[in-house]
Amino acid sequence: MSTLQRFLKGSAGAGVAVAARGVGALVLNKLLAIYGGPGGLTLLAHFQNLLGLFTTLPGEGVNVGITKYLAPLRAGSGRYRAWLGAGVLLNAGTLLLGMALLLLRPALLTELLGTSLALRLGFGVGIVLLVSYALLQTLLLAAGRLRNYVLITVLLSGLSVSAVAVVLLRGGSAGEALLAYLLAQGSMAIPALWLTLRGRLVHRWRGQMSAAALRGLGRFLLMAVSLLLFGKAVDFAVRDLLIARYGLARTDLWQAVVKLSDNYTMVFSAVISSVYYPRLAALVGQPAAMRRYVRTVLLLLAPVLAVGLSLLYLLQSWLLPLLFELRFLAARPLLAPQLLGDWAKFLSWLLLYQLTARAQVGRYVAVQIGAAILYVSLLAVLLPRYQLLGATLTHAVHYCLLLVACAVYFRADWRTSP
Repeated sequence: MSTLQRFLKGSAGAGVAVAARGVGALVLNKLLAIYGGPGGLTLLAHFQNLLGLFTTLPGEGVNVGITKYLAPLRAGSGRYRAWLGAGVLLNAGTLLLGMALLLLRPALLTELLGTSLALRLGFGVGIVLLVSYALLQTLLLAAGRLRNYVLITVLLSGLSVSAVAVVLLRGGSAGEALLAYLLAQGSMAIPALWLTLRGRLVHRWRGQMSAAALRGLGRFLLMAVSLLLFGKAVDFAVRDLLIARYGLARTDLWQAVVKLSDNYTMVFSAVISSVYYPRLAALVGQPAAMRRYVRTVLLLLAPVLAVGLSLLYLLQSWLLPLLFELRFLAARPLLAPQLLGDWAKFLSWLLLYQLTARAQVGRYVAVQIGAAILYVSLLAVLLPRYQLLGATLTHAVHYCLLLVACAVYFRADWRTSP
């Protein structure tokens, strides 16, 4: 099977899960736009960003490492148990760090859910379940159980949207709806645990904790720390800045464009994480094959993404009211730079995944720091001059420059590698 055929077959296999997540996200945005009150979309994004502060370290760090190290191993073997035990320990550690953050900054949660103790306890339970679900899902993907992954993803999308709809249509607050969204997602840990047990992917840990496994996964955790500090935290701060400067209702216009972007970004990420990255990780010991694979995927996706994003731009006057509300037509001037930036972002991600697959921590962290400094510098210049448009212009310029830098770096890297 050729490289292109392998990628397309895997992408088709993940298509049902991707479609379910995409439709679920669209319906969720619509519910919050209509029934969440002024700023409902912004509150949803802020809540999802808050969840990211808890899930980035385990999801984008530990679990990425687990995928890399468990994929070639037989489930139940000694090495498999060692890597899994280290992964469970590090996931638990990141959860404790997240809870400590909330104790130090309780306002992060009360701004969204209020001061109710029940809601805050519910948030804690939901986060534990969500992180557990992400780990179990990782075991399914590492074992190549794509059908199981598709099944629970479809269930998650349907249940989370249904939970939010029930709360909002019964007159519940946006905060209660957001908590229902979290708990519904976290509840998928139960069927995921059943599937992993049935597939003999979860085993009782025996013996001492493997220091080598902890060090190996720790490198991926360090990369996720840089993503959290210089990615998710920056996004959270920028949204806070826009809310303070323009208010919830006006920030909603920017958020609608970003939410539209988030929807197809989620689809892209799902395909890349379930199809592209596992194959890339498997080719780490074969530099020539890895280069061919990356080039093939780039040449396929660059024009496909350009056509797809251009179509979204042409349909904007129909799409924005359909996905949100009629008032969001005012967001049209913000869309073009967002789409251009997303095209560059996706292509740069395809290149940067090579650093993750190779576990090149120093270079990955350097990219995150440099990208964050560039983004903040551009925002400081463009936001005062162009107001809300400056936020999406910053996104476009930032990722176009990052793509150029990645292309130059990896071109030189490929020339020097065997």
